[in-house]
Amino acid sequence: MRLSGKTAIITGGAAGIGRGIALRLAEEGADIVIADIDETAARETKAEIEAIGRRVLVTATDISSTVQVEAMVTQASQFGKIDILVNNAGIEHVTPLFEVDEAEWDRILAINLKGTFLCCQAVARAMIEGRRKGKIVNVGSIAGLTPGKLEPHYVASKAGVHALTKQLALALAEHRINVNTVAPGATRNGLGSRHSLADPTSAEKVRQGIPWGRVATPLDIANAVLFFASDEAEYITGVVLPVDGGRLLTKA
Repeated sequence: MRLSGKTAIITGGAAGIGRGIALRLAEEGADIVIADIDETAARETKAEIEAIGRRVLVTATDISSTVQVEAMVTQASQFGKIDILVNNAGIEHVTPLFEVDEAEWDRILAINLKGTFLCCQAVARAMIEGRRKGKIVNVGSIAGLTPGKLEPHYVASKAGVHALTKQLALALAEHRINVNTVAPGATRNGLGSRHSLADPTSAEKVRQGIPWGRVATPLDIANAVLFFASDEAEYITGVVLPVDGGRLLTKA
């Protein structure tokens, strides 16, 4: 197993893509810390991971809060170390440019960008203090690479995550902490399932725009995260990898 003996924190790991990532990493031997505000869903995923035979810890964490992020790291230390951080937690609102108010802008950026930064900062510090190499995998979006007409705040937040990934990869390379991003396209049970994939007509239009002929599953995203979290990605850092079935090719 590629992650045997490793401990991984998955933010937003209770459901959707995060659940898929948590299960996939557990299948490869990692003990899992699920950091999520939805404790009920997190405990359901916890039971699934325990059935695989891995240790699991659930921590109720609002990643936009420094205090809660630091508490998350402290709780994760019950497993003795942190080897992997997956910053998956995120929110999305489909709102036209002139309808985005300040509160909505602040909320999207606080979770998607600020929260990612706070988790990277706290976990990287713990890795360095523990004199451990580590893997940080952020979950961005192809929206941060090729914006559409809606969601200016979401697009900005994910583009920020991509830029942050490169900066952190540079800053943490001397500590042998790899920082990479997986940028999903439309994903079943992902954020898009609440709008663009919710209506059958809209979902079919999305599917037709994907050269591979289908939307992603959480497993598609989880497999890419697994690669970045494994020793196989030892010499890869600062990369933003689209996992979109070729969708970006049609937008070039």
